[in-house]
Amino acid sequence: MADTREAPPLGPADLPAKGPAALHATYGYFAAFVALGLASAALGPTLPALAQLTESGLAQISVLFVARSLGYLTGAAVGGRLYDRTGGHPVVVASLLLMAGAMAVVPLLASRWLLFLAILVLGAAEGVVDVGGNTLLVWVHGEGVGPHMNALHFCFGLGAFLSPMIIAQVVLRGGGIRLAYWTLAVLLLPGALWLIRRVSPAAPSRRATDPSGGGAGGTLALMAVFFFLYVGAEIGFGGWIYSYAVALRPSSEAVAAYLTSAFWGAFTVGRLAGIPLAARFRPGMILLADLAGALASLGLLLAAPHSLAATWMGTCGVGLCMASIFPAMLSLAQSRMQITGRVTGWFFVGASAGGMTLPWLIGQLFEVAGPPAVMLIIFIDLAAAAAVLGVIALRSSRPIYGGSH
Repeated sequence: MADTREAPPLGPADLPAKGPAALHATYGYFAAFVALGLASAALGPTLPALAQLTESGLAQISVLFVARSLGYLTGAAVGGRLYDRTGGHPVVVASLLLMAGAMAVVPLLASRWLLFLAILVLGAAEGVVDVGGNTLLVWVHGEGVGPHMNALHFCFGLGAFLSPMIIAQVVLRGGGIRLAYWTLAVLLLPGALWLIRRVSPAAPSRRATDPSGGGAGGTLALMAVFFFLYVGAEIGFGGWIYSYAVALRPSSEAVAAYLTSAFWGAFTVGRLAGIPLAARFRPGMILLADLAGALASLGLLLAAPHSLAATWMGTCGVGLCMASIFPAMLSLAQSRMQITGRVTGWFFVGASAGGMTLPWLIGQLFEVAGPPAVMLIIFIDLAAAAAVLGVIALRSSRPIYGGSH
């Protein structure tokens, strides 16, 4: 049966903030998401160095993806409730400082299990920042959040694009993995310094007609599953493309790092292009086009695994098409239910579970089945995400596809 319940009208307590205060807060969220991208994209290019540091194989060191996502899951679950109950900005600031501290400690740890704990803490802080940025932005901008949401996630893509390049440049100049991580740690601080001086937006009042925070439980669960599948694909591709490129052909580590940057660069361009597209097209239409393009790009990588040109084209295509999926699904959710910290937290619990599961699975099969297994697993995962989107469309009382708003 279709889900016929829709979010009730906004009350006075639910109206978004306006004026310079809203603009200044938005700038702070953008800076926090640049920091989030810098930290999130660092693990993939440094995975071989961390394996060497801890005297581990790739299958063993892939447990760090589990650590990061397990921490992220915990941070998302706890952070969602924190934002509903306390001022949002102090929580974001504390989490950014914790991220910087964890990044500074990572290259000092020669024990795999101590490294696991540091990445666990880093992931938890990332989860709190991610939930906060998305939730607070919705509270500030309300129904006009679409373009701002894409801009927020563009900032994440920008940080993720710059991170492997910063690492490559530091390593090429003889700085080593330690200096690379310390450089990134310092770059996480500007967002915290900006937001600590800004007043937090007020949480919307809970609507008595909808104790779950808006929308039917079934639709909320389906969206969480979608985030599970999508984030698994994004983290899996971004985290393993470096090792995939090195294993498939004898290329230098610097070249493989630039291929990782190509993925995040295309991802960033896609996020930038998504800002005007979000103002014109329905989120469902954007999701449909993005999933089709990502699957086609993965098909190219599967069809020509030994072609360098196909590897570059497919990598850029996947990054470009994946870019708008996450913010578009959040915008779709905003149009179907009230977005509270708790609801956003459930989305990110699903996302973090996916980011934990798929990269770990790839790590277990990488050396056994070979590098092409990376692309096959991600292809199947995104095909399942497209199926879940179809179920969401069937349950919705309003069409999620269509030409424009």
